Amino acid sequence: MEGKAERIDWTVEGERVTLGVTRIGSGPELLLLPALSSISTRTEMLPLQQRLSRSFSTVSVDWPGFGDLPRPAVAWRPDFYRAFLRFLLTGVVHPVATVAAGHAAGYLLGQAGDDPRSTGRLCLLSPTWRGPLPTMAGRRLAMFRWLSRMIDLPVIGPPLYRLNVNGPVIRMMTRGHVYADPGWPTPERMALKRAVTEAPGARHASFRFVAGELDPYVDRAAFLRAARGVRGKLLSVHARDCPRRSKAEMQELGRLDNVESLELQSGRLSFYEEFPDDAAAVVEEFLMSSPR
Repeated sequence: MEGKAERIDWTVEGERVTLGVTRIGSGPELLLLPALSSISTRTEMLPLQQRLSRSFSTVSVDWPGFGDLPRPAVAWRPDFYRAFLRFLLTGVVHPVATVAAGHAAGYLLGQAGDDPRSTGRLCLLSPTWRGPLPTMAGRRLAMFRWLSRMIDLPVIGPPLYRLNVNGPVIRMMTRGHVYADPGWPTPERMALKRAVTEAPGARHASFRFVAGELDPYVDRAAFLRAARGVRGKLLSVHARDCPRRSKAEMQELGRLDNVESLELQSGRLSFYEEFPDDAAAVVEEFLMSSPR
């Protein structure tokens, strides 16, 4: 069940952005937001979406600057993503609950604090707030922002970008911390991931994510403060074998009184794509329970 494919338009800084949308199922509306990464699109949510569509009218949407369609040359920044999420949740989708992965979870926390009724109940999958380079460095460096601006340049930008998204780098990334089974990223799946990185305009948002320029929060305290501000219980799910530093942040989130935290035994960062039955089971159980 592939669902109904649609497109929506959104405007940022005078540029029209066309984004892919997939709808599957019937019943109460449920929004699924994919992670922000060089290889992410709404299709990473499809296995989970197909299972949740048994109980919900599910809607998955690509993020501006990401997805599988051409993207404008925009100096993407967090304010744009906050604005897009407001647009999405006030004019396009009216969910009873929202499922968000990776950095999408961080943006969702902020929206839920500002307008709780717009998001419905919250289910966070491998929630993150800090990009790969700041995570590896342990701090934000001015060099990361400088590199992001270099990527925008027409002559040197494309080759610099390709250094970050060539085949060996993507294979290392997917096998190192995205998927648990080395055989899961088949040649066919990898070809689809590579195609995402090669879409026109892909480099502008992709490298900004890697450099931490799209981080929804500047530090852990702000991330946890946003989570504390959410009314009622929210669900946070991560896999046992996700990267150590990211897992530490997820565990800190799980210690909050209003967070129901679960650790699955299978998977890494994209456990919901690789093990969708496990992910669907915990999300459905949470959503079918009475709000607290």
